[in-house]
Amino acid sequence: MKRKTSIGAWAYIWGGYEEAPIPLETVVKTLKDNNFDGIEFAAFPPHLEENTPARRKEVKKLFDDNGLEVSGVAAGFPSPATASKKEYLDAAKENLEICADLNIPKLRTETVDPPTGVPGGMDYEDAFSKIADIWNETAELCAKQNVKLIWEFEPGFFLNKPSEVVRMTYKVDHPNFSVLFDSCHAYMSAVMGSRHMGEKEILPGGVVQFAHMLTGKIGHVHLIDSDGTLHDDDTSTHAPLGTGRLDFDTIMPAIEEAGYDDEWWTIDLCFWPKALDVTSDNKKFLDKLVKKYGS
Repeated sequence: MKRKTSIGAWAYIWGGYEEAPIPLETVVKTLKDNNFDGIEFAAFPPHLEENTPARRKEVKKLFDDNGLEVSGVAAGFPSPATASKKEYLDAAKENLEICADLNIPKLRTETVDPPTGVPGGMDYEDAFSKIADIWNETAELCAKQNVKLIWEFEPGFFLNKPSEVVRMTYKVDHPNFSVLFDSCHAYMSAVMGSRHMGEKEILPGGVVQFAHMLTGKIGHVHLIDSDGTLHDDDTSTHAPLGTGRLDFDTIMPAIEEAGYDDEWWTIDLCFWPKALDVTSDNKKFLDKLVKKYGS
């Protein structure tokens, strides 16, 4: 299967663009000019200032007119540990309206709370079980709309150790729930042990071992490099492809061996200063990976 390429649009509204976000129209033109197959939509202001049918129709037309598909969407969710089930499912329903109108196949979620302790002062196992239960019901809700629910783990959020990520995927136990495997987050978790609660959990085989541990459970990938640091001491620094420590010649085969057979490979330049300026170089690097491992 020839892989399709996309990039996360949040890179152009946060980080170096916090004060002056890049308009969605400019982002779309840049992606078209660089021959991306699609965009990973950021359902946040200013790209989605108002989540209304009219605005969603405008965005869909913009993408269609420029020949861009949508690989997935990042949208707002409350904490699955502290929110009520109704509150969480209501948020999912709103996000699924975006998926329906823009023909988006995947909806991203996260644990939201920082890894500074168990959310809300809850017992760890109670919190773990509640999150799994809510995500199971959300995955079922998404399945009815033919949308995959994908969880992105990262150092800045609760449950970021390799064993916790693996355990949660099995605890949720739903065929429509899987992991968003970000190469940078995987490195910071498995190699650096960044922001692990309690004892650090380091894998001898690093990112490759982490991917293998998630065999059959990877539903989406974000490809980006890592310099081994955290952005603002919070989450992973998403360094441009080819500028950091990651060995994609071992990582890409491992992701394939773990059973990832979806068509989309997505770049994530989240929080990188002036991401627009390095978009072209990152696309060229990704194109080489596609030629070598994704054709």
